Amino acid sequence: QGPLVESGGGLVQAGGSLRLSCAASEGAFRRYAMGWFRQAPGKEREFVASISWSSDFTYYADSVKGRFAISRDNAKDMLYLEINNLKPDDTGLYFCVADLRPSGSFATLTPSSGYWGQGTQVTVSP
Repeated sequence: QGPLVESGGGLVQAGGSLRLSCAASEGAFRRYAMGWFRQAPGKEREFVASISWSSDFTYYADSVKGRFAISRDNAKDMLYLEINNLKPDDTGLYFCVADLRPSGSFATLTPSSGYWGQGTQVTVSP
């Protein structure tokens, strides 16, 4: 397994909820911002949410504000994404990402500029 392993995806009906988890290699990313991206079929990867290493700051894409909640537990090396009121447009492969850059917006990360997990699939039926 890689340094970031996602779990918790699945098939749910619109309006349902899921909790995504990301297990990080012990101690590897505790001092770094982490977050989630997603990629829908035929679309580019898009930023979903991010959280600072201390959990003091969180950021969300406008499309998920009020429905998604990101959190982390550094003692357990875990990152979470609570997803509520799921919509069919939320369907996609959700990636856990760690940002080791000294600066820059998390939302601008690319597959070559951060550590990425393999993703967990979320499918929302109408």
